[in-house]
Amino acid sequence: MAPSFDHLRDEDLDEDDFDVDEVDISDIREKYEVQLEQGYDAFVVVDGLPEVNEEQKPKLVKFLLKKLNTVGKTREDLIFMPMGEDGKSLRFAFVEYSSPAEAAAACRQLDLVPLDKKHTLRVNKLTDVDRYGREGRIDDEYTPPKIEEFQEKEHLRSFMADPSGRGRDQFIMFRGESVGVFWNNEKETPENIVDRQHWTETFVQWSPLGTYLTSVHAQGVQLWGGPSWTRQRRFAHPFVNLVAFSPNEKYLVTWSNRPISIPEEGHPALSVEDDGKNYVIWDIETSKPLRSFAQLDTPAAAEGEAPKKAPKFPWPAFKWSADDKYVARLNPGQSISVYELPRMNLLDKTAIKIEGVVDFDWAPATVQRDGVKTYEQLFCFWTPEIGSNPARVGLMSIPSKQVVRSLNLFSVSDAKLHWQSEGAYLCVKVDRHSKSKKSQATTLEIFRVKEKGVPVEVVDTIKDTVINFAWEPKGDRFVIITTTEPVGATAVPPKTSVAFFCPEKAKGNAVGNFKHLRTLEKKNSNAIYWSPKGRFVVVATVANTQSSDLDFYDLDFEGEKPESDKDLTANLQLMNTADHYGVTDVEWDPSGRFVATWASAWKHSMENGYHLYDFKGEQLREEAIEKFKQFQWRPRPATLLSKEEQKAIRRNLREYSRIFEQEDAERISSADVAVVEARRRLLEEWFAWREAIRQEVAEEREIYGLPADPVADLIKAKTPELATDQEEQVIEEIMEEVLEETEEIVQ
Repeated sequence: MAPSFDHLRDEDLDEDDFDVDEVDISDIREKYEVQLEQGYDAFVVVDGLPEVNEEQKPKLVKFLLKKLNTVGKTREDLIFMPMGEDGKSLRFAFVEYSSPAEAAAACRQLDLVPLDKKHTLRVNKLTDVDRYGREGRIDDEYTPPKIEEFQEKEHLRSFMADPSGRGRDQFIMFRGESVGVFWNNEKETPENIVDRQHWTETFVQWSPLGTYLTSVHAQGVQLWGGPSWTRQRRFAHPFVNLVAFSPNEKYLVTWSNRPISIPEEGHPALSVEDDGKNYVIWDIETSKPLRSFAQLDTPAAAEGEAPKKAPKFPWPAFKWSADDKYVARLNPGQSISVYELPRMNLLDKTAIKIEGVVDFDWAPATVQRDGVKTYEQLFCFWTPEIGSNPARVGLMSIPSKQVVRSLNLFSVSDAKLHWQSEGAYLCVKVDRHSKSKKSQATTLEIFRVKEKGVPVEVVDTIKDTVINFAWEPKGDRFVIITTTEPVGATAVPPKTSVAFFCPEKAKGNAVGNFKHLRTLEKKNSNAIYWSPKGRFVVVATVANTQSSDLDFYDLDFEGEKPESDKDLTANLQLMNTADHYGVTDVEWDPSGRFVATWASAWKHSMENGYHLYDFKGEQLREEAIEKFKQFQWRPRPATLLSKEEQKAIRRNLREYSRIFEQEDAERISSADVAVVEARRRLLEEWFAWREAIRQEVAEEREIYGLPADPVADLIKAKTPELATDQEEQVIEEIMEEVLEETEEIVQ
C-alpha cells in the first residue's frame, strides 16, 4: 500500500530525479482547488437572533434548528454562533447546509420569517456577505444617500380617459411585422395611437386589467404602457415561449421549452439556482424572480401496459387564486402544490396529496359561502376511477385545506371543470360511458357554491356528448353544444345542436332549478362567446373550412314571451346571423357593445383580416389585411362604482342615452358637413383650373390669329344661309281621346 503523507520518508523522495518547479500540476489544482464562492455556497448567515449567554446558547440553537430544517438538512454542530467578550452572543450565526440548493431555499423561504414575537430572521448567503461587504466595498464613514429629484411618471391607466369623450375601447392588431394600437371608431377607420415595426418576435398579449402590453423576444419579455408607450418592465428569461399573468397583475409566469442555462459570467436577473429550470415566477413591481421550477416529467406507463398517449401540454401550468395570494401547480396523478405569495413557500411545507388527481381550477372570485365568515379561497379538483374506488370531484378551501364538498361519480370517461365568473356556480361536465363502453353521454353536475352545504344539482336530460359549455358572465344561464357523433378529428365536421338552459323563477332572491329552454338542431356551431356583461351570446363555427356561421342571440328579448317559457328566467331571440369566411377567432370588447372576428395567418392564409359587428350582429366594418395575425381588445379594470351607483345609472339610462344619441348625431352631421365641404373645395379647384386653361388657350389663339370660338365658325361655314323673306308657318294638330263613356236607359 502506498505510504500516506504523514508516514512519507525522505528516502522515498529522490530530488535528483526531478525538479519540483518543473512539475505541471495545473490540472490537479484546477480539479481539487476549492473556489471561495463555490466552497461557501452551502453556508448562510442568520441575523436577527436574540442575545443569549453560554448557558442559553444550546437552547437557542435547538430552537433555531427546527426552523432551519424546514427547508433543508443541517445539524447542531454545523451552526456556529459567535460570542462577544462580555459572554453574550453577537445575535447572528453561520449555518452550513448539505447543498447550495438548500442554502438558496433557506434565503428564499426563511428571510423575514418571525422567530418569535420580538425577533425576525434575516437570512443571506455567506458568499453575498463576502461579495458585497468585503474590504473596500463599504465606506467606514457614513455618506447620506443622494435623493434624486422626483420625476412624475406616466399614468398607466390613461387609456380609460378617451380624449373624444365617447368611452371608446382600444385594440391591438399584429399584421406582417407591424404591431399597432388603435381606438375603435365603429364604422369609420380605426384611429391609430401607435404603430411600430418588429415590436415583438412571436406574439403580443395584454395584461388582465389592460395596464401593460406584453412583447415576447428571444432575450425575454417586455411590458409597455403609458401614453407614450415606453417600456415599463423587463424580464430576462432566455428563449421564452409563453407568458401568463396573475389576475391582479402582481405576478408573471414565463415558460421556455429550453431549460435555462446560466453562463459562467452570470446572468443579469437569474442565478445559478435557476439553471436547468423552465418556469420562472416574477414580481412585476420589482422585476425580480421569486422562484423557478423545472418541467415535470411525464409519468411512464407501468410494465405490461400500452404506452400512454402524450398528454396535451398544460398551460397555464401555474394557476392563481382570485386575490393573487396563492399559486398552485398540479403534479398529475399525485398532488397539488400550493405556494404562498410573495415568499413562494409551500403552504404548510407540504403538497396536498390527492391520489390520481387529473385536473384542478381555482374559483375566479373570492366566494363568500353561506354560514362561513372566515377568509378562504376555493379550488375544485377531480380524480378518475381507480380500481374499485369511484371517480371523485372535490371542493377544497385554502388555506385550511378542508374539503368542503365532495361528490362520487361512476362510469366516468372524462370530466371538465367550469366555474361561473363570480364563483357562485361550478359545473362539472361528466362524460359517462355505458357498461360496454361503446356509447357515451354527458351529465352536468352543478355545485351551488354560495348556498349552505353546497348542494349539487344534476342535469341528466342530455342524451348526447357535450363538446362545449359556457356560463353566462355574472349570470346563471349557460349554453352547451352537443353532437351525436364520436368526438375526434374527422374529414367532415359533425353536425351539432345548440341548447340553452336557465333557472326557473323562484321567490325572493333564490335561484330555481336549471331547466332546458331551447335546442337548435342541425347546426355546424362549435364555439360559444358570451358578452362580458351577459345577456348576449354569439354561437359560432370557427376553424372550419366548410362553414363559418355567426349567430347572435339575446336571452332577455323584450318582445312577447312564449307561453311555454313563462316560468323561466330567459326569453330567447335570434337577432341576426352573419358569415365570415375562414374565421379563426372571436372576441367581445370589454363593454359588451362590439364583437370582433378575424382570420389569422397563423392558421391559414386565405382572406386574412377582421370583421367588426355590434352586439345585435350588424356588420360595422370589414377589412382584409395581408398576413393578419392577431387582434385583441384591451381589457378594462373593474368598475369603481358601487352596486347602488350602478343601479342608479341603469334607472336613468334613457336620459343618458338621449345625451349620447345627440352627441352621435352631431358627430355624424359634422362628419357629413366635412365631407360636403371637402367635395365643394375640390369642385372649386376644378373650376379654377379649367378657367386658367381656357384663358391660356384664348391667349394662344389670339397670338396665332385663330378665331376665338372655332366651333361657332365651323357651324357657320357648314350651315346654309336661311332665306330672310321666308314666312314662318305654324302647324297645329288636334287629337281627341275618349276618356269615359257611360250609357243610361230611361223608361
